[in-house]
Amino acid sequence: MTTERLDALRKIGETVSVEFKRCGGNIEHDVYETVCSFSNRFGGDIFLGILDDGTVKGLPEKAAPDMIKNFISVLANPDLFSPTLCIDAEIMKYEGKTIIHIYVPVSGEVVSYKNVIYNRTNDSDVKVTSTTDIAQMYIRKQEIFTERKVFPYVKLEDLRLDLLPTVRILAKNNSGGNHLWEKLSDEEILRSARLFTEDRVTGQQGFNLAAVMLLGKDEVIKDVAPMYQTDALVKKVNTDRYDDRLVVETNLIESYDQLFDFAAKHLPDKFYLEDGKIRLSLRNIIVREMIVNTLMHREYTSGFQARFVIEKDKMFVENANRAKKDGLITPENVIPYPKNPIIANFFRNIGYSDKLGSGVRKVFNYSEKYSGADPIFAESDVFRITVPLDDNFSWDAQKTSDTVKDTVKDTVKDTVKLTDSQKKILEEVRKNPYITQNELSVIVGINLRNIKNNMKKLQDFGLLKRDGTDKVGEWIVQDSASR
Repeated sequence: MTTERLDALRKIGETVSVEFKRCGGNIEHDVYETVCSFSNRFGGDIFLGILDDGTVKGLPEKAAPDMIKNFISVLANPDLFSPTLCIDAEIMKYEGKTIIHIYVPVSGEVVSYKNVIYNRTNDSDVKVTSTTDIAQMYIRKQEIFTERKVFPYVKLEDLRLDLLPTVRILAKNNSGGNHLWEKLSDEEILRSARLFTEDRVTGQQGFNLAAVMLLGKDEVIKDVAPMYQTDALVKKVNTDRYDDRLVVETNLIESYDQLFDFAAKHLPDKFYLEDGKIRLSLRNIIVREMIVNTLMHREYTSGFQARFVIEKDKMFVENANRAKKDGLITPENVIPYPKNPIIANFFRNIGYSDKLGSGVRKVFNYSEKYSGADPIFAESDVFRITVPLDDNFSWDAQKTSDTVKDTVKDTVKDTVKLTDSQKKILEEVRKNPYITQNELSVIVGINLRNIKNNMKKLQDFGLLKRDGTDKVGEWIVQDSASR
């Protein structure tokens, strides 16, 4: 760990992968809880001798070597850690004081400390007790894609071979009139698409989970993935229940059609000309990407209920996900990663999807033209795409209702969890809109630099805004800014 790197981390503050710990001459239990949670999540850096707000207090220099020895001993104790861990720690000199840096890599297994499993959420270590959450953690640790799981007793007659003529036509049209699948038999298509594979660990051959989800008969899908379904809802008038509902439990090819028709039934298809020449259906482009994403990248072994919901001011899809990180995805930071590469490749062949990453850019581009505001892609164990809706908006007329921007901000509030310091800042600003950042530093108990960083984040989240100049003005807490 370099001094420059630590400088940068202190400016950002504690995150999902950075933790600061006050430390005297002993390492407390909460340090081991963080080791456990980092191992179970994305890994991260722990700094002993630095306070939560980034203030460097240091620790006794003579005690540091024994602290590291005890730390390594605890991690190697099977009565405390399961599985045991081997993690190095380094003693550093920073701002003239002694601190300890611990880098925790991601574990290949789910780790427990004192028989408790911890997970990292934002900047907190959270006990995991729900069997569903624990199962999701084991899914995340798997080194293979679950779509490749072979079911040796699934036979050819368990698949909807009657869909293959449609598949051939879609593939032909998508490839400009010539596709290999046109000339292949049904069995050859299934092998070409890697739906019939061999498990290189067990040696079993057969149809895999991807084959069942793409082409399986409904009763076979229920046997293999009993929790699979997509609950499509319209909640514009009766928001407590629903105005219309469709439960989709069939193969992915027909699921796509059913969900698309449901969306077309309930969403306006606004007039739009691309470059003033080509008529495009903004609704169809956006809905297509949302539906394809929730079908193509879903974790089908999870019991989480997938949903497609249309409300008055927004629509969203959400599904179980094997997360690679936590946070918001934008066109600038998107890193294409197929959660189900076999299913994704099949969808690309038949024209249901384009290259990885293009969907994010399309939805961002056309959401603004459809409703006047940007969408939100939130990556976590549950993946969520939210697109704002505004029936009164017209790209040509450039008219946006007063609520659409607030809808986006409210959705960000639901997605981003606030730290205790950020909650305290909002609380104090409500009491005194004219409070200074120096005064907040004293009341909240963190240094001025962290006050400024946190207030900048609150402004980015849409929870706080400044009315007036820096010298003459007031802070305003946006509506619903609470956690």
